[in-house]
Amino acid sequence: MKRLPLLLLSGLAVAAMAACGGKTPETTPAPQAANADSLAEAERLRADSIARAEREAKEREDAERRRQQQIADSLAALGKSTEAVRALLATMIHFDYDKAIIRGGDAAVLDQKVAILQANPGLRIRLSGHCDERGSDEYNLALGNRRATAAKQYLVSHGVDAGRIETVSYGEERPIASGHDEEAWAQNRRDEVEILSGGENLKQP
Repeated sequence: MKRLPLLLLSGLAVAAMAACGGKTPETTPAPQAANADSLAEAERLRADSIARAEREAKEREDAERRRQQQIADSLAALGKSTEAVRALLATMIHFDYDKAIIRGGDAAVLDQKVAILQANPGLRIRLSGHCDERGSDEYNLALGNRRATAAKQYLVSHGVDAGRIETVSYGEERPIASGHDEEAWAQNRRDEVEILSGGENLKQP
């Protein structure tokens, strides 16, 4: 009869110890799976970015193709003779007052010269920079040099070998308009092209 309470007390003691000293095992939360909507959005953004880059590349190609076609069309309109190509090569470009920056319309003129030079690899030219009568001789010589150099840099940046182009400045020494007003000055602020060699049988691009 005394054994039963003893067993009961032992069982209670063991249970109490387990309750006080035992630790509940820690569980690591399972990694959450990536949200399907987030993945789909990332993939959509990536696809949009690729498509946009492809569109921009195609637009650049189309623009370059149109530019080349415009050059070819303008040359075709002049005919295929050496004299016609020579006349186009001699077309002058002009500058704003006290500037040596190639203007938009003059860039198109230089594009035609690029095409001619590329079609005639033996052709060498000289670019001469000119100014109106305002300013000192020294200043205008420097300005004329910047104008000739600006045109050369444009041609070189479009694929023409720099060794085929010389530059010179005449400042205000060689005006083509003799007036003393803005109309005359605008004509005198210019670059001219002179053929140095290889101009005997010019080919149309």
